[in-house]
Amino acid sequence: MEKLSASEVLTNNYTVQVATTEHLHLAEAICHEMEESAKARGTGIAKRSPEYLRDKINEGKAIIATDSEGNFIGFCYVETWEHGKFVANSGLIVKPEWRKYGIAKAVKARAFELSRTRYPDAKIIGITTSLAVMKINSELGYEPTTFSELPVNDAFWKGCQSCVNYDVLTRTDRKHCLCTGMIFDPEWERKKAEREKEGDEANIENVQEETHEKWNFLKDVKVLERLKNIKEKMFLKMAERRANKLIANRD
Repeated sequence: MEKLSASEVLTNNYTVQVATTEHLHLAEAICHEMEESAKARGTGIAKRSPEYLRDKINEGKAIIATDSEGNFIGFCYVETWEHGKFVANSGLIVKPEWRKYGIAKAVKARAFELSRTRYPDAKIIGITTSLAVMKINSELGYEPTTFSELPVNDAFWKGCQSCVNYDVLTRTDRKHCLCTGMIFDPEWERKKAEREKEGDEANIENVQEETHEKWNFLKDVKVLERLKNIKEKMFLKMAERRANKLIANRD
């Protein structure tokens, strides 16, 4: 077997790597799978054209998972906002028959590594309704954040327009939605390293207590589930009231 480069991972007969020009022909299949997945979930996903994905591949900003025959089975790409201040690992997709094999986690981890290498000072962000994605993000060091901490750039939020919950986002002036915002700030690790360097063995415990503590997703998962249910019920009632008001005005 040909030895894989350091940028590749081979597990259970699939490979995860930074996409190259040899993967350009898979762009249409990836776009189709993104649309089908959004329909199946009943939620939205930022619609991207095959040309857009090809641009990301040519720029070296895409991660792809392929099976032993070279077929696409997973994908994700990197976007930057506000002149590199924020980085998002977007468009995560795994073909249904390949789910539960750890592909999403492997693709996200490789995208996270690529983002930190190319944009070491950027905050890595994301928004999701999926608890599974939140778990993966938490293992990488992300934490929940308010929408006010995310980019103000209209182009960032444009990706939400295809989501069925976009009306909720706009009616709350981008302050609330069914999604949860998440963020990884490289400053957390830098501060921890600086404090550990300054501390000696006598006060190392105090240094660890003062540094940023990693968020424990599993500890809060039940709270997040309840919060998601509450938001769904609350926004559903808001939508019903708005619909009834529109009907009343027409009458």
